[in-house]
Amino acid sequence: MNIDLIITEMNFGGAERALTQLAIGLRDRGDDVRLFSFGKLPTGDSLPKGNDRLVQQLHDEDIEVTSGGVQTSRGFLPATIQLRRWLARRPGSLVQTFLWHANVLGMLNVSSRQPRIAGIRVAEPNSLRLAVERQTLRNVDHVVCVSRAVEAFAQQQLNLSPDRTSVIPNAVDVDAFASADPIDWTELGWPADSPVVLFVGRLHTQKGLEHLQRTVERFAPAGSNRKLVLIGNGPLQNELATWAKQVSGDRVRVLTWQSNIASWIAASRVVVLPSRYEGMPNVILEAMAAGKPVVSSRVEGSRELIGHDPHQGFELNDDTELVHSLERFLADEELANQTGQANQSRVRSQFTIDAMVDAYRELYATLSAQNC
Repeated sequence: MNIDLIITEMNFGGAERALTQLAIGLRDRGDDVRLFSFGKLPTGDSLPKGNDRLVQQLHDEDIEVTSGGVQTSRGFLPATIQLRRWLARRPGSLVQTFLWHANVLGMLNVSSRQPRIAGIRVAEPNSLRLAVERQTLRNVDHVVCVSRAVEAFAQQQLNLSPDRTSVIPNAVDVDAFASADPIDWTELGWPADSPVVLFVGRLHTQKGLEHLQRTVERFAPAGSNRKLVLIGNGPLQNELATWAKQVSGDRVRVLTWQSNIASWIAASRVVVLPSRYEGMPNVILEAMAAGKPVVSSRVEGSRELIGHDPHQGFELNDDTELVHSLERFLADEELANQTGQANQSRVRSQFTIDAMVDAYRELYATLSAQNC
């Protein structure tokens, strides 16, 4: 099959990692895959370090990557013209879009004679975006959602019939995270055996980081050896860095994106994700693959990953429940290890890259046959 993948940008994020895994998996199965990114591609000189890793992986696999060069909102019009020309080179290709801008602008330029699949990755309650996407996706052949909750959201908010949606969850390379060597906390000036709560993700209001700011004195009180590390980039970075310096006793660090994130997860006691909304967060899959417990808000895809374990989930805005869950794992290393091993077994059986790629490919084959 000729398969064209379109995404908003190719920075080192969850959707971008999933798309890279998909592209390489399809190519390994004999498909001819191309990728178009509206955004300017990160380069080796980009900050943060390692932000170009996904593009480099695609280049190493001889997968064509084309960029529309968008850096600001003004760049979308010329990028759309470039996309139209790019699509015209292979008019019969199946097209899969990822993320909002790619869904909207991509589908406006795809021929109705081509199989067209959109991707919904978060249940984002933005009324304007929903209205635009609802109109754009009326005539697509299919919409792939990353979780059952996101599928239900898409059906309700985008008026999609059940026969036009399906769920294909994200995947993770379990062995890569299970075998990672942990970083040494002494490199931060902390005791090597410090019980660390780790957040990894975009430093954005979506992630609910104010929960951690409000409760750090309760789960990592002054005088204890407990620590909190926030890793990521985003609009809240400077604000959080200032706050961290104001917390006494060197208990909190805010770090930019780290290329060896598996090693940071391996060194932590528990991974936390207090998001307001999610789709199927890769960081939870990665923490589970590393054999770590997770404490997450019970939203959309996060809830599906942590299951019914009462100690790995808390209701949004329930600070007491959040602290209680973190406290259990920080105080009991054996419980943390047992929960982590159960998490790892679940991910290994249900969320492999091969299973994800095969599910997409089966869907593509079905839709291609229908369009013949």
